[in-house]
Amino acid sequence: MTSEQQRVVVIGAGLAGLQLAARLGAGTGVDTGTRVTVLGEERHAPYNRVLLAEVLAGRYAPEVTALPDPGPVLRRGVRAVRVDRADRTVHCDDGSTERYDALVLATGSNAVLPPLRGLFGPRGRELPDGVHAFRTMDDCLALSAAVAVRSGVRAVVIGGGVLGVCAARALTERGAQVVLAQQGERLMERQLDADASALLHAHLTALGVEIHTRCRVRGLTTTHGPAGGRRVDGVEFADGYRLEAEVVVLACGVRPRTGLALAAGLDVRTGIVVDDRLRTADPRVHAIGDCAEHAGRVYGLAGPALDQADALARQLSGAAAPGYTGTRALTRLTLTAPAAGSAAAAATAGTATATSDTGTGTGTGTGTGTFDLAAFGETTALPGDDVVRLADATRRTYRKVVVRGDRLVGGVLLGELSTVGALARSWQDAETLTDLSHLLTDDGGS
Repeated sequence: MTSEQQRVVVIGAGLAGLQLAARLGAGTGVDTGTRVTVLGEERHAPYNRVLLAEVLAGRYAPEVTALPDPGPVLRRGVRAVRVDRADRTVHCDDGSTERYDALVLATGSNAVLPPLRGLFGPRGRELPDGVHAFRTMDDCLALSAAVAVRSGVRAVVIGGGVLGVCAARALTERGAQVVLAQQGERLMERQLDADASALLHAHLTALGVEIHTRCRVRGLTTTHGPAGGRRVDGVEFADGYRLEAEVVVLACGVRPRTGLALAAGLDVRTGIVVDDRLRTADPRVHAIGDCAEHAGRVYGLAGPALDQADALARQLSGAAAPGYTGTRALTRLTLTAPAAGSAAAAATAGTATATSDTGTGTGTGTGTGTFDLAAFGETTALPGDDVVRLADATRRTYRKVVVRGDRLVGGVLLGELSTVGALARSWQDAETLTDLSHLLTDDGGS
């Protein structure tokens, strides 16, 4: 290593961290003047978390989800435990240290474990057998093994957001009897309006998912095995009703991983606070991806994570580039029908993936069992906004856009997504609307 090389240490081997490493030339063999080290806590090869539902459904083998391998710059199975900002050193759980000129926190987020009675034992934080978060590859593989024992395993998914919908759909394809419990009034209430959510509700119900909204889970019931361990056997609701369960999935959202930043004395609110150059209060320490809070917002989506990685790479490379000003990303969800003739198809099931997507898209939502949706911006109108809806009950399609003045500020599309590219571009670019009907028709997305 020459004295001119900049040492960049990235904590986190997810989408954001690896994108940054690639943009800085890691793994290319080309001397870019930067020496990159990526610390990855998981021992698995880096993978795309967006595709975990496909693995759970049995559609993809785990290796299909692999992200590009950056080579020896990645230290797998190594967890950063402390950041010494005065000495510009990262201390790891294996006793090693990494010195840096620039440190990037790409630590992602953790699954939220709700305060349910019976979730934890009196002497620890170990989950009962049969209870699973759904955030990591290990979570996915453990959950897959739990429902592979036999067909008809009784599974309760707690949480009706994107993650809960994906998990419920995937478990149904695996032949489980699935109950989806959502505390809010409707499914995916952060992304969908009431009409769109009702269509999603009807789709999942038709596939065999039993859905309970406005339903608060109070606790879990467990039994003790001969070795002294606990195993879940039921879910208790706030109204006193108890539902038998062999598997429980906690899909209650995620929380940015900010422990390292807090311990290092950095500014943390919901996420690690960064400016337009993605710097924390310490100009040598940056944050990107799910753990970062920019302009008061934590995105938790793939698109913004990649945008932040690209913007930071330009900054660290010394390029005269504008700072990061935010990302306008849409949420895209595809519920894919099982293959005809398969055992899963006979059980009328499917799988689900969720992504952040800002490009053009075409959906096949009118096919049997397949359901596409996209949502962007403000899907709930304010007083004075104009709302345009197009619905086709026969084709099971629904389109709604919210217009404020002469600008598109948000929209929801279900079933047929051929226009989503044109709508998203108009929204992202804040274009003056001249022909909204053109954007809403099938021709508008071509």
